[in-house]
Amino acid sequence: MTVSDGCAIPQPGKLSPAQVLDAPLGDLLTSAGVEIFDSSITDRSFFGAVVQRKSGETYLAMPSGRSELEHDTMARYLIAQAFDVDLPKLPAPFDTSHF
Repeated sequence: MTVSDGCAIPQPGKLSPAQVLDAPLGDLLTSAGVEIFDSSITDRSFFGAVVQRKSGETYLAMPSGRSELEHDTMARYLIAQAFDVDLPKLPAPFDTSHF
């Protein structure tokens, strides 16, 4: 055994477009290692944010009070963006920014 055994942060395997689009959202979150929580941002133009920490944790901050369809769609799109899954861009006015 070496000092590094067991110290690596587990990383999800490469997600496929089919996984992102077809898996139940709970299963997708689990396989991607993503935790989701309600954001306190109430601006109607805010659809969610991904936070990836240096420690390897990934979080989705999603606005509360939105429809199930909007919540599901935006969560999947943000996961695809965060994990570099090749999906078509959303139409205007949707835009993603990387900081």
